[in-house]
Amino acid sequence: MKIETLSDLFVDEIQDLYSAEAQLVQALPRMAKATYSLELENAFKNHLDQTVEHVRRIEEIFTYIASSPKGKKCVGMEGLIKEGAEVMNENIREEIADAALIGAAQRVEHYEIAAYGTARSHAARLGYTQVASLLQQTLEEEKATDEQLTSIAEKHINEYAK
Repeated sequence: MKIETLSDLFVDEIQDLYSAEAQLVQALPRMAKATYSLELENAFKNHLDQTVEHVRRIEEIFTYIASSPKGKKCVGMEGLIKEGAEVMNENIREEIADAALIGAAQRVEHYEIAAYGTARSHAARLGYTQVASLLQQTLEEEKATDEQLTSIAEKHINEYAK
């Protein structure tokens, strides 16, 4: 797709987010299974439920912008997921493994926060008020997940990892 306008860029961003979220739907169950902390496992499972909702919202956005979710692979998310998989395949003490998984998950969250914030701003500029609202809702959920992961790490995971 040739990108010549902000609208073209916005469609590209939404397709990228759709791919990113779809990849996460596949990765989060593996991450949950790899944890040692029940609290972290539950956080990953809850975020999986949210991620499924994020996919649904993006599908709704495609109806607003009369476009298709097809045609874009999010290579950024693919790389972040590969990094997370490396953590799960390493021979790491369990307390360290959970700290590493949190780090991998937070890199994903920060990527999503940046992407959703940018897409929301572009939607607002293009006059897609409802779309901007949907993107803002997801952005807030991504930020909350990041904060939850920080809390879990600081509450006990990092202490056990030292």
